[in-house]
Amino acid sequence: MIGSFVNVGERTNVTGSARFRKLIQAEDYAGGLQVARQQIEAGAQIIDINMDDGLLDSEAAMKTFMNLIAAEPDISRVPIMVDSSKWSVIEAGLKCAQGKCVVNSISLKEGEDAFLREAREVRKLGAAVVVMGFDEDGQAETADRKVAIAKRSHALLTGDAGFRSEDIIFDPNIFAVATGIEAHNDYGVAFIEATRRIRTALPECHVSGGVSNLSFSFRGNEAVRRAMHSVFLYHAIKAGMDMAIVNAGQIDIYDEIPKRLRETVEDVILNRRNDATERLLELAEEYKGQGGVTKKGEDDKWRKEPVRERLRHALVNGLDRHVVDDTEEARQEADRPLEVIEGPLMDGMNTVGDLFGSGKMFLPQVVKSARVMKLAVNHLIPFMEADRKPGDKSGKGKVLLATVKGDVHDIGKNIVGVVLQCNNYEVIDLGVMVPTEKILQVAREEDVDIIGLSGLITPSLDRMVEVAAEMQRQGFTIPLLIGGATTSRKHTAIKIAPEYEHGVVHVDDASRAVATVSKLLSPQAKEAFLTETADRYRAIRDGKAGTQRTQAATPLSAARANRLKLDWQGYVPSSPSFIGARTIEDLRLAEIAEHIDWTPFFHAWGVRGAYPRVLEDSEKGVVARDLLAKAQAMLTRIVEEEWFTPRATVGFWPAASRGDDVVLYTDETQARERATFRFLRQQANKSGGRPNLCLADFVAPEDAGTPDWIGGFAVTAGPEAHRIAERFEGKHNDFDAIMVKALADRLAEALAELMHRRVRRDLWGYAPDEDLDNDALIAESYRGIRPAPGYPACPDHTEKGLLFDLLDAPKRIGLTLTESCAMWPAAAVSGLYFSHPDSRYFGIGHIGRDQAEDYAARKGMTLAEVEQWLSPVLAYEPEARGAEKVAA
Repeated sequence: MIGSFVNVGERTNVTGSARFRKLIQAEDYAGGLQVARQQIEAGAQIIDINMDDGLLDSEAAMKTFMNLIAAEPDISRVPIMVDSSKWSVIEAGLKCAQGKCVVNSISLKEGEDAFLREAREVRKLGAAVVVMGFDEDGQAETADRKVAIAKRSHALLTGDAGFRSEDIIFDPNIFAVATGIEAHNDYGVAFIEATRRIRTALPECHVSGGVSNLSFSFRGNEAVRRAMHSVFLYHAIKAGMDMAIVNAGQIDIYDEIPKRLRETVEDVILNRRNDATERLLELAEEYKGQGGVTKKGEDDKWRKEPVRERLRHALVNGLDRHVVDDTEEARQEADRPLEVIEGPLMDGMNTVGDLFGSGKMFLPQVVKSARVMKLAVNHLIPFMEADRKPGDKSGKGKVLLATVKGDVHDIGKNIVGVVLQCNNYEVIDLGVMVPTEKILQVAREEDVDIIGLSGLITPSLDRMVEVAAEMQRQGFTIPLLIGGATTSRKHTAIKIAPEYEHGVVHVDDASRAVATVSKLLSPQAKEAFLTETADRYRAIRDGKAGTQRTQAATPLSAARANRLKLDWQGYVPSSPSFIGARTIEDLRLAEIAEHIDWTPFFHAWGVRGAYPRVLEDSEKGVVARDLLAKAQAMLTRIVEEEWFTPRATVGFWPAASRGDDVVLYTDETQARERATFRFLRQQANKSGGRPNLCLADFVAPEDAGTPDWIGGFAVTAGPEAHRIAERFEGKHNDFDAIMVKALADRLAEALAELMHRRVRRDLWGYAPDEDLDNDALIAESYRGIRPAPGYPACPDHTEKGLLFDLLDAPKRIGLTLTESCAMWPAAAVSGLYFSHPDSRYFGIGHIGRDQAEDYAARKGMTLAEVEQWLSPVLAYEPEARGAEKVAA
């Protein structure tokens, strides 16, 4: 279930967050949702929700909050940990949840019968479970007791309750240290040792804990508490802890904690000195009132260090002013120029890689380091060419990267390439939309050591399976790396790995690329790493085969009967100012730039946090402010020098809903049909009068006698970004190459926001008096929606084809679709306009076979085709169909 360390956000817990408790007690659930968003933006991959408070109806509060979360895509995209000491509250939360949850918690404190009864209910409701270190004799304080309870619980859960080991998370109890009570001094060591032993004895299970308990003695001293949490996590994670309930935004970088504070905290947690508590209490006085660890200002003292240290400092801090001079000095001291790369430069980049991989550096800093490394290497290249001897290699290995056929997105792939080049790997980047045959042809011609595939849209997953199968057929023996937003370790294990027997490895993000490639190219580590990976993937496949296939909760017929019912007799839709499609000519970059939402920009750079709060973040603020300054400087040039030519087309058509479809007509008489959009309907089990939504519900039915309309749009920042990025890359300026693409994406989204505003106020005119600032626009505080094919409310990418035909987008604005329905140029947005006041965004969730079959018939496609396009939202496992493929 959990592949790497997982932060569980703790702030949506009324027992741990006074702010959240006050919001829920005041029934300010919107404020509570914002707390959840902040946790996710700060890095939480699961959020812990607890409503156990004496002044609350905990069960009702849990139901309300869980139902609200289900309607918030930016929150519901992460799993939920339903946390309560009351079984009725846990059960209420699970019944409202979408997807797989984690129950926190059950224990043996009331005996085996109660433990198994609750465990079976958890399993029946499809959740994983946290097992606390309690039994009939109380909570476990020693390592021996913690391990014994874990083993006993595991035997009961797997033997009697039918749990899989990977769905079991042990919490061996994190207790407060430095309390002044001698018996508490060993609590930190006991947890760490128990974790190590549990993970050794039960390797498929997981270990978690509530980290804030550890520092309870120092409440009010934020700097010391943060240091204690960071040091504890550093040691517990090394011992095997792979989850923690912790405020994800309140963790310091281990290496940047002042040495004296770090060592004193370590003495306490590891119980290394009898006077450790007294020494920490004394030191804590120096940190009262401080929010956390701060970095020292940059000075020139490092210039007095030996050249090896100067190069390392320049690389880690991205300083290029002296790097050529220092590289030349190092070259003159070395016997051969290659030794400078293999020595001080690689030492520095290994430090960068370690800091990035452990979350202690952020992507913008790494890209700056890459530029410094390239400047140094470029200075050495002429000397290395003159000195080259037979058998010398220019780097540690050769990696081919490509975005697969039909897909145009490459920022993530480019980041991986930069990180690998930083570490002296030779990277061949084939770009985007690369056919299988070209990938394999170049791989042979260049004698590469590894192939890496990237993709963002769903059809890319099928292309990756195709590449793997063709590698097997052609007799390749090099490893295959899989990455990209739509990919996952589970999909890689189940769909891709069985097609190729010489190593398929999923890479979560750029921070893991170097470590993975290093193992794959190491004669000593490669075999063991591939065997371990293959075993892990086989366990995923075996575990999947042993589980019951998920089914949609509600039959399609019942979901349709529970459709949204609007009052069409009392509502008069507004008529747009024209019928058909038009090209929008009066587009100015300066006006578009005013509508930029900066939060996703920071996310693209790996700096998680909401703008503008991220600028003041104690950890990321310095990086974020520097990144924003550079972005705004380039944006100024983009606007003033007109780097891009933004383009837009908008259309409106008379329309009526027919079941789950929306029929478009040639004119307002609705006498002649022009086209039909096909939509999907939610099949989740709804309660409390909530409907099973479909986009067609927001358009007047054909038998209502109410004329209605639907709109569509397509916009692009223009085709220039890719050419400009290539020029930057040619000058070894990866930072600006990535920056220009990231800004192009933001401008395309800003243009979509601007066009929607014009549609509401003028072109359609259903909200002529709207007067919202940019913050309100970003918060979508307006009437109407603009859902896009391929996204939660309309997950079928193929509906873009009809939209582009109606808009004549290729001819009007030069925007085209690939075979996989990706838009080119990549900095583009398209979608549909709905104007009804009750229209809102939602997610389809998972659909059953009954809806897939119905949808295939309505679309005129085979079931196999529909299943491939909609594979992420299927609530069942399709039957294997080797002959039928999506034509993409």
